[in-house]
Amino acid sequence: MNHLPLIIQREYLTKVKNKSFIIMTFLSPLIMIALIAVVSYLSQINNDKKRTISVLDETGYLTDIFESTENTTYLKLNGLNLKDAKEIVKEKEDYGLLHIAKVSAVEEINDNIKFYSEEAPSLTVISGLERKIEKKLREIKLQEDGVSLEQIEASKIYIDISQESFEGEKSSKIDNVVKLAFGGIAGYLLFMFIIIYGNMIMRSVIEEKTSRIIEVIISSVKPIQLMMGKIIGTSLAGVTQFAIWVVLGGVLLVIVSAIFGIDMAQVNTPQQEIVNQAMTGQNADQAQAMAENILTAISNLPMTNLVIAFILFFVGGYLLYSSLYAAIGAAVDNETDTQQFMLPILMPLILAVYVGVFTVIEDPHGTVSTVFSFIPLTSPVVMLMRIPFGVPLWQQGLSLLLLVGTFILAVWFAAKIYRVGILMYGKKASYKELFKWLKY
Repeated sequence: MNHLPLIIQREYLTKVKNKSFIIMTFLSPLIMIALIAVVSYLSQINNDKKRTISVLDETGYLTDIFESTENTTYLKLNGLNLKDAKEIVKEKEDYGLLHIAKVSAVEEINDNIKFYSEEAPSLTVISGLERKIEKKLREIKLQEDGVSLEQIEASKIYIDISQESFEGEKSSKIDNVVKLAFGGIAGYLLFMFIIIYGNMIMRSVIEEKTSRIIEVIISSVKPIQLMMGKIIGTSLAGVTQFAIWVVLGGVLLVIVSAIFGIDMAQVNTPQQEIVNQAMTGQNADQAQAMAENILTAISNLPMTNLVIAFILFFVGGYLLYSSLYAAIGAAVDNETDTQQFMLPILMPLILAVYVGVFTVIEDPHGTVSTVFSFIPLTSPVVMLMRIPFGVPLWQQGLSLLLLVGTFILAVWFAAKIYRVGILMYGKKASYKELFKWLKY
């Protein structure tokens, strides 16, 4: 008699009715949204901070480039020496003092400019000052050399090479970024799903083994049915939890933003801020061209292929690794003993992520990318990253067949270990012992 549906139902209901599962399902989005809200609020406070920067320019070259903005006020000091200027800034508790010492030539300014402050200044502030000064000094140097700034500006030509396949399909250089983003998100989701819910399956097996419940269950159920029931039931519980997280997290994000007036887009690192400031220098035509390129890149994505492949490789990869996690759970008596068996499972996953990030973006159809997209332990991640770049259907089909075949082999392998391991107590399993169990 096939007990698999009953085992799946039992595993699913046991997981979703568990108090800790219910608490973490609803508490995790609350904690995550709270952290995002706090970071956004703090970033918003930091971005809205009012700064007063005093400027003592003894050269006279740079006085006119510092124009006050909404959050930054530039106070120009004239007729003061450096010591007096420092005292004034300290007394007024201003953000800092920018001092440009008197020099005989423009080239010497770099060695004679300093920023004085009570505390370490913001990276964004210093970078902004450097860009202003660099631009002005470049203009001064060109004028000294007799070069017309108007002619230089008029002579600037921006090149954006259009890309098109021999079949007439248009693309752009931003395509690779968009494709990597889609593939990277898919691969990362699979990676995290395997880590989180694979461990859940392993702990479930260990708990039933140590509580001796398994001895009762195994008397009427085949080990392979019990293992598959655990894998599928726990997977369904994981999908349920993940769906609740997405829905609840989205609702809470909207509510927190509306009630507290927190702009989640304010979460910017200093590096992002520097990039944003650099992009503001682009003209309207360049910005419009970039927006058009992004839309073109998204429209060029094989969305139907991506969705179908994501489902198939996601399920295949998860089932493959879940069977290995279940086998580890059956081979040990406690979680501490699982560490010796975890490395061979985690290494292919980590390798797949590194190959996907550092190889697929540069050469998605190269030897390394192609080979790892066929190896079953790495193909779910690497192939999902390759597909946005256009992978022939026969390669996807072959990779999927190898993945399914390896899953069947892994289930057989895991069932052998499961059949013997779930009834073994008090003895630490080794790789040598596992090999013996395969012969029973």
